[in-house]
Amino acid sequence: MRQTPLFANTLREAPAEAEVASHRLLLRAGYIRQLAAGIYKYLPLGWRVLRNVERILREELDGAGAQELLMPALQPTELWKESGRYNSYGPELIRLTDRHQREFALGPTHEEVVTMLVENEIKSYRRLPVTLYQIQTKFRDERRPRSGLLRGREFLMKDAYSFDASWEGLDRSYRAMYDAYHRIFERCGLTFKAVEADAGSIGGEGGTHEFMALADIGEDTIAICSHCGYAANVEKATSMEDRFESSESEIPVYEKIHTPGVQTIEQLTQHLQIRPIDVMKTLIYIADGNPIAVLVRGDHEVNEIKVKNALGVDTVALADAETTVAVTRASIGFAGPIGLSIPLFVDEAVARMECGVAGANESEFHIRNVVPGRDFTVERVGDFRNVKEGESCSRCEAGKLRFVKGIEVGHVFKLGTKYSEALGARYLDTNGREQLMIMGCYGIGVSRIVSAIVEQHHDERGIVWPTAIAPYRVHLIPISIKDDTQRKIANDMYDALRQRGIEVLLDDRDERAGVKFNDSDLIGLPIRIVVGKDSVHGNVEYVDRGTNEKQILSIDEALLRVSTSV
Repeated sequence: MRQTPLFANTLREAPAEAEVASHRLLLRAGYIRQLAAGIYKYLPLGWRVLRNVERILREELDGAGAQELLMPALQPTELWKESGRYNSYGPELIRLTDRHQREFALGPTHEEVVTMLVENEIKSYRRLPVTLYQIQTKFRDERRPRSGLLRGREFLMKDAYSFDASWEGLDRSYRAMYDAYHRIFERCGLTFKAVEADAGSIGGEGGTHEFMALADIGEDTIAICSHCGYAANVEKATSMEDRFESSESEIPVYEKIHTPGVQTIEQLTQHLQIRPIDVMKTLIYIADGNPIAVLVRGDHEVNEIKVKNALGVDTVALADAETTVAVTRASIGFAGPIGLSIPLFVDEAVARMECGVAGANESEFHIRNVVPGRDFTVERVGDFRNVKEGESCSRCEAGKLRFVKGIEVGHVFKLGTKYSEALGARYLDTNGREQLMIMGCYGIGVSRIVSAIVEQHHDERGIVWPTAIAPYRVHLIPISIKDDTQRKIANDMYDALRQRGIEVLLDDRDERAGVKFNDSDLIGLPIRIVVGKDSVHGNVEYVDRGTNEKQILSIDEALLRVSTSV
């Protein structure tokens, strides 16, 4: 491609709303342009990068035995009502009606559609297993679309679905996709981690892993063991908490103490000269419309995902002030476990406490010497909190957990029979009996991958594309396009590279050398070949964008180096 007609303008400055590096650089280098919040146009350079990611996806998924198809983005909402996700998915599901007042949704994912398809097409165990995938534009009405392609309302996604006759078959299909994902992200040049995760609105009955591209700007926190390699999203992570020796002395009867104006853990610990680990913190939540109380230690935070999963409900949200006051009969900051008339869910760390300080459910008062099991029931005990950095690993107990940030670029789920049962996807087994198909689903954020790569591969000058993803492998730059010798050598090298099947961008613009070099750094192609004054002697400058290493090579040496570079 010659750069003069290339539909790409570089920008000196990115818009003020572009906060993360990938968003700024993709805009400045002419890869994307915003149409509306969370909605982007992919310019030719950006589209070529997406196509390269797609190529890797297709090669690995086809190699793993998956088959590509394409399903409609517009879905009748009756399917979502049958599966039970119509209400639980929430306002992110974009709904609309046609001229006949029939309701449709713009697909954020396709479990319902593909299940109906397979249910209609496959009736016998002889046709199983099968894994189907598509690469398609998806839609989600994000409340706060931000960070460019990392969180958009319209995005490109690869979604795959496996159908098996047994759980053992699902395990094999899941492993095939899990391994394929590792190869895909490695080929894309990403530093990533597969972590245990929560299934979220997709649901399911088996395991699930998220693939996280490690990056400081990531929205997800990952807990990683320093010893055994255990890794989990903080929503899912568990730990072995430090145990405290019991005094084995009798705890006095609890007593109410006056704590005027003391509403936070920090205020309480200062007022009573105690530690946060000596406090029992009671929070009021609404679970599917009903109030509940969750009790955690003062130095811990409630994990709402764990609470939701333990209760088997669709939604869990912190109660508003009015509800909290009505339930506790006290002002905010004085809730406690004693005497509550709503279900109380006690975190394991609190259940192990010898005694502690808690709210009195009376304004301006707390209670000390509160003993779990003696002063309130501990029937509903579970892991309801976030792990903390430095705690011992729950798998090996030898390592300590450390936190890193990550960008979710892929997710694999064992769905089980959640959708096949709801939508009637059955097959006849070897005995002629109907059985439910066992499903898995596997998603990759294609456009997200592009931003994740840029987050990991850039410097102060611009993007540094991995070779497999770059829109072109070589940026060929004659210093002066008006110089006959430089122009001829550049054109000859351009033709020679193209004949060898190497994608090359020739900067044939009549611009200053500084402008060309700045744009080249910004665009970020892996190799830059500069045709300058030395070209009269048959030499060019060969630059590796990643290392910025520069070498003077003969034209033939430069062509050979490009041809043999990975």
